[in-house]
Amino acid sequence: MMKKILFASSALVAVAAAGSAHASEPIQLSVGGFMNQWVGVADQDVGERKNAFQSNTEIHFTGETTLDNGIQVGAVVELEGETSSDQIDEQYLYINGGFGRLELGKNDSAADSMQLAAPAVGPVGVNDGDLSIWVDSYLIDTSSRAGDQNRATYYTPSIGGFRAGVSFADDSGRNGSFDTDVSGSSIGGYHDDTAGDGDNIASVGLEYSGDFNGVSLGVSAMGENWAEGNLYGGGVNVGIANFTIGGSYSHTEDDYGRNERQSARVSDTDQFDLGVSYAMDAAAVSLTYGYADYGDGSTSGGRTGAGELNQVDLGLSYTLGAGIAWRSSVFWFDNEVEGAEDNDGYGAVTGIALTF
Repeated sequence: MMKKILFASSALVAVAAAGSAHASEPIQLSVGGFMNQWVGVADQDVGERKNAFQSNTEIHFTGETTLDNGIQVGAVVELEGETSSDQIDEQYLYINGGFGRLELGKNDSAADSMQLAAPAVGPVGVNDGDLSIWVDSYLIDTSSRAGDQNRATYYTPSIGGFRAGVSFADDSGRNGSFDTDVSGSSIGGYHDDTAGDGDNIASVGLEYSGDFNGVSLGVSAMGENWAEGNLYGGGVNVGIANFTIGGSYSHTEDDYGRNERQSARVSDTDQFDLGVSYAMDAAAVSLTYGYADYGDGSTSGGRTGAGELNQVDLGLSYTLGAGIAWRSSVFWFDNEVEGAEDNDGYGAVTGIALTF
């Protein structure tokens, strides 16, 4: 009799636990994203005139639920509005809790996500921006060039303003791409891994965020390693009243070597940006300078080789309404490639940015 009572009690506990485990609400996806429509003119010494119109649109599907133990589980899928390659930009699930945040899927690395950069409010910018859409030029990027990969990423909880992150993309042979800028020019040392010789990519990031009597401080440090080399860098932002001052730096090591799909050796690359922005009510303005001393293997306007890039961007932004901003850039650049004609020029871009 006692055994039957114990068995019945155990069964009731199991049923109750199962009911509790399924008490959370099912995940329902919501829709968000952004749409940018730009109009621009540019003049350059070398190369044909670039397009006068440019657009960038993404539709984001996100959903989340909270389990009975307080852990949050969610999903993110980002759909490209127009593309000649992958229709899906990023897709991953995440798990949030007191232990931190775990992400699994195709997403940016911790090094990329945690790296700070100089403030810039215009549509062109100088760091991982849109310069190469409007002119033939190398593109400065002080963060990771590995791009979206199928990876696992873990972020610690924020403790005293500090937070760390680590990412790992495995040697799957189907993970990665030879990174390109938006004009299709190859920049960096990653190669197409879809042929079956994928490389492990390990990334780390560290950030600090704090406020001291009205002065905000953000600091980042990051590093990344893959089969042919590694990079490291950092950034800082300081906010004082309506001003934000900041910059970032990265260095790429020269131990890439050659592989069967990479005809040129990529040597040392140093890049940095510096800038200041001022925001008041609905308006903001920024002035940013970027510099790159890049190695062989990078492509600038169809001209492969080592070179230097200097770029200045004056950005303007005005909020017209909730999720609607009018943004403009006036830019200048000077791109020197060894063994090729110096290309310099200037341009202006304006348009509307929607967030929904």
